[in-house]
Amino acid sequence: MPRPPTFALLLACMLLAACNRQPPAVTPTAGNDAVAASVDADTQDAFTFAEADIASLQARMADGTLDSHALTQAYLDRIAAIDDAGPRLNAVIELNPQALEEADARDAERKAGTVRGPLHGIPMLLKDNIDATPMVNSAGSLALAEHRPKDDAFLVQQLREAGAVILGKTNLSEWANIRSSRSTSGWSARGGQTRNPYALDRSPCGSSSGTGSAIAANLAVVGIGTETDGSIICPSAVAALVGIKPTVGLVSRDGVIPISRSQDTAGPMARSVADAAAVLAAISGEDANDVATQASVGHVVTDYTPHLKADGLAGARIGVVRDLMGYQPDVDAAMEQAIAAMQAAGATVVDADIATLNDWNDPEFTVLKYELKAGLERYLTESDAPITTLAGLIEFNREHAEREMPFFGQDIFEQAQALGPLTDAAYLDARKKTRQLAGPEGLDATLAEHQLDALVAPATSPAWLIDPISGDHFTGAGYGVAAAAGTPSITVPMGNSHGLPLGVVFMGPAWSEPRLVELAYSFEQATHARKPPRFQPTVTP
Repeated sequence: MPRPPTFALLLACMLLAACNRQPPAVTPTAGNDAVAASVDADTQDAFTFAEADIASLQARMADGTLDSHALTQAYLDRIAAIDDAGPRLNAVIELNPQALEEADARDAERKAGTVRGPLHGIPMLLKDNIDATPMVNSAGSLALAEHRPKDDAFLVQQLREAGAVILGKTNLSEWANIRSSRSTSGWSARGGQTRNPYALDRSPCGSSSGTGSAIAANLAVVGIGTETDGSIICPSAVAALVGIKPTVGLVSRDGVIPISRSQDTAGPMARSVADAAAVLAAISGEDANDVATQASVGHVVTDYTPHLKADGLAGARIGVVRDLMGYQPDVDAAMEQAIAAMQAAGATVVDADIATLNDWNDPEFTVLKYELKAGLERYLTESDAPITTLAGLIEFNREHAEREMPFFGQDIFEQAQALGPLTDAAYLDARKKTRQLAGPEGLDATLAEHQLDALVAPATSPAWLIDPISGDHFTGAGYGVAAAAGTPSITVPMGNSHGLPLGVVFMGPAWSEPRLVELAYSFEQATHARKPPRFQPTVTP
């Protein structure tokens, strides 16, 4: 029997002027102008770098037929044509005014014989909850619309050291979807409503909504999202992307506006497993400002190329969590095809349901609300934000309710504000239960019982209609156990429902990113299920 939507499912949506771009409207409704402005089917193919991957772009820059300046300019032009005009995806919230300067610097280095690595000169986008100078970091809130951190987040430092060019910031579900239980994914007061490039009236999911839509629509080569529970996996799945949610502690959270120190992580969103793995390698590693990364010592992979194995599924044992199916027939059909593809590639696939499935939902929500207040206030204070307390943000929203809360409120913020410190017994008990039920007694126990390399499930439902009045219509998802356990997951395209992408999520034990990359890459090469978007106004029969 299908399970009803629970907190772990809903959290993906609940958590789930050139430079300082303004939204075309505050309203998150689809809007006749945007829906009518679909792009001709040839537009995607007309873009010179449509579906280009890191390896091919590096080859062209190496042989002198392309440079980073031209590539960066092409993506800036693409953003103007597709995000600002055309279908108006509204995925990019702000451009980096120094993007071309960064590209020029990388070109100069290349001419001088220095290539920093696979990301050298590659334009990418960051979610607007990650510090990146000289841009604003706002989490989509008007309260932080002028907040310009003085330093880059640690992961942004790593990307720049790897040679990446930061194009700009992407819109998101405001405050990473932790403000209200009735939120609309992809909407923020600062950025407006992001749209799904596969059907403009459909949700981009969240909270890494802008990154998902932008990378799917070829507005950059790769992007960075963040996740607490589903916020990388869900928007990646509904945009036919590969999204990697790493083990908590593999990637630093320093300089990232937080929800939960127990579950937060940043991760790559890309059009291929190889590209996502290249970004993951660049942003992994220990950071003195994030104690969780101390556990990553001995687990950091600086080059995933040896794990890009077309035969990665051969001899693997994969467990299907069938209790995470049954909520949508097209999803089930695609999942059965995915299972068949894994078997054809040499994997043994068995049913492997999780005994504690969803038992962690209530304690998880308690943990997130406690950690939200503590973590957010620490970030706001340390980054010299104009408002430094959760109470101050709540009051700001009340004072600017017409713009900040036109359709949904801030009930989760208010619940979090009413809680005590992280020394409360209620918090400590909830944190212990969440990790134990999802990890040792959940995912880990299931893997051990069936001697599995990974668990798989449908990543999420097909994208639903944007509904600013009632919020997200979320029917199911398969990633919650890995999110609550703090262990890695990777989603890969597996098919579609009437043109709306569907993904399969691979989940493994802590620090199993190399093995998951092998499995995901092998599945990707066996199926080639990703199809680029056509920017349709709505789903057609």
